[in-house]
Amino acid sequence: MHKLQETISHFATDGVVATVRPFGNGLINDSYLVQTTGDAPDYLLQRINHHIFQDVDRLQKNIEAVTAHIRRKLTACGAQDVDRKVLTMIPTHDGKRYYFDGENYWRTMRYIPRSVSYEKIDPASSRYAGLAFGDFQRMLSDMPEQIGETIPYFHNMEFRLQQLHDAIRNDAAGRVASMRTIIDEIECRATDMCKAEQLHREGKLPKRVCHCDTKVNNILFDENGTVLCVVDLDTVMPSYIFSDYGDFLRTAANTGDEDDRNVRRVGFNMAIFRAFTEAYLESARTFLTDTEIEHLPYAAALFPYMQCVRFLADYLNGDTYYKIQYPEHNLVRTKAQFALWQSVEAHEAAMKTYIESLL
Repeated sequence: MHKLQETISHFATDGVVATVRPFGNGLINDSYLVQTTGDAPDYLLQRINHHIFQDVDRLQKNIEAVTAHIRRKLTACGAQDVDRKVLTMIPTHDGKRYYFDGENYWRTMRYIPRSVSYEKIDPASSRYAGLAFGDFQRMLSDMPEQIGETIPYFHNMEFRLQQLHDAIRNDAAGRVASMRTIIDEIECRATDMCKAEQLHREGKLPKRVCHCDTKVNNILFDENGTVLCVVDLDTVMPSYIFSDYGDFLRTAANTGDEDDRNVRRVGFNMAIFRAFTEAYLESARTFLTDTEIEHLPYAAALFPYMQCVRFLADYLNGDTYYKIQYPEHNLVRTKAQFALWQSVEAHEAAMKTYIESLL
């Protein structure tokens, strides 16, 4: 605790620190709740995983730009309790966005009191997520400041396919021959699934400021169940709106698990799709183009396809990227995402019909 107290002392916080304790169950960064005495606010101290986010200065500039723009929007429209509806980043005493102790990078933000997050996925929580992420994109749709990629080519399908092609060519683990059927299916759809990059090059699909990690537990709610704000902004970067729409459905609308051994349990939950899509369009429709709306069913299929490609590439490389719990774990993940992708494509006509009904 002494080490953590010494670290927090470098930030321009108010009050006297009483306790510092681990907080949450984040998979990337380590978080600590800093509780103060008296009426001073509490804070979150985070150790940034600079192995994943290698440009920490860019990371923090992105978050600062995004939160400042949202704060201006909320203030301009007369929103109440703004400090609970957008993250407040705390600089160091010398005005820097983060503190480097010679080994680790640290940042601090104000803790949002009386807030909760949820893990449960059902139509109700999916509707909340659609409203929250659609509104998040809407508020940032006119942000003048340019932000950069915190993970280069993160949701670029052409890049992910190139990684797969490299893995096939190298065949480091000698597994390519046994995976020919799935590889052939992936290759048959490669051109269609790279549609986003093609549309962008043709000037028909804009890049926008997106969250790129749209899970329901990245939304904070108040004590009455009302959405407060979107959090975990490390992956906020320029992308197609498909990133936020499609990646949410990939996890939330899967009737099975991401690594389900029984692929018969894996399918696409249309009730989750309808709840999320209706709310998302309610929030985001004011700025979306016809091309973006038209390709929402494509976005729903894109992300299980992309994750299937990524798991397969790692399996062929000998499991060098994703943590595995048993030798065939990445193979199981590949097959589960493959099954989800097939189920999504089987529902394409129904998705298009539903979206047209909303318009």
